[in-house]
Amino acid sequence: MPYIANSHRYTDMEYRLCGRSGLRLPLISLGLWHNFGENKPQDNCRAMLRHAFDHGITHFDLANNYGPPPGAAESQFGRMLQQDFLPYRDEMIISSKAGFTMWDGPYGDWGSKKYLIASLNQSLKRIGVDYVDIFYHHRPDPDTPLEETMSALDLIVRQGKALYVGISNYPEAIAKEAIDILNQLGTPCLIHQPRYSMLVREPEQGLLDVLEDEGVGSIAYSPLAGGILTDRYLNGIPPDSRAAGNPSLPPERLTSSVLAKVKKLNELALSRGQKLSQMSLAWILRHDRITSVLIGASRVSQIDDALGMMANRQFTQEELKAIEVILEDDI
Repeated sequence: MPYIANSHRYTDMEYRLCGRSGLRLPLISLGLWHNFGENKPQDNCRAMLRHAFDHGITHFDLANNYGPPPGAAESQFGRMLQQDFLPYRDEMIISSKAGFTMWDGPYGDWGSKKYLIASLNQSLKRIGVDYVDIFYHHRPDPDTPLEETMSALDLIVRQGKALYVGISNYPEAIAKEAIDILNQLGTPCLIHQPRYSMLVREPEQGLLDVLEDEGVGSIAYSPLAGGILTDRYLNGIPPDSRAAGNPSLPPERLTSSVLAKVKKLNELALSRGQKLSQMSLAWILRHDRITSVLIGASRVSQIDDALGMMANRQFTQEELKAIEVILEDDI
């Protein structure tokens, strides 16, 4: 049957302005990463996209190398866009990125103008659109001049292949320089995508201040620290978990100290009437400097868990202090 979106899909979602732009992003965005590759059931992928959109999640985040194999997530999303979401294209924010290895040889990685333009052209074909809403440079390139990388982003906007541009994984100093270059070129940086969670707090050491000062939005990826900030690992590593067989979450990250903190955080979350995952997302969104949190999901129930965070996003000062004590404790 043809897909007809839920007419009440915007009722319970909140949208924040992204930096000093006029673009609003949902508090929860959906990243397709490795859950939309060729090895994943299409019916499940379609169900997750439909469920997310039906509940006001309008932002769908991709990259050229998401899969497996690289490019598969964009192709999968593109097929479902054509089949289900084409009437709603103008209600969606579609983002993609380039900056990691996509193809062999000297032109398939990093940040040259050659690579970024070619990669986006390929992404547009896989997704089946004329433009993406946001195009990111995925990581800094130590060899390509930053002016070249930023001029490529500027050109992409001027060519009409992206409406906005952003950067990801850029540390504070390089982010500031990139933002300044883009401002000089006349294509402001819309957004930065850093890794940020209760367990990874480096953006608080200056990066978030720069983004706030420069009027650049921020979307936190890996807000649950690869699944650590859930109830999944409270009693060890389940054999079917990501930590048991996925190199993106090696077991050595689940130290006794980390697990002890997770258990204490879980107790606090339960006292708030929440799951740990929900409290973790709410904590990131506790101030407006973060525009959105980027979740990954392998099933619809995980999207519902994230949406459940909306019911309780406020913290008392006592709760925030308790979280700080847990995170800073040398267990």
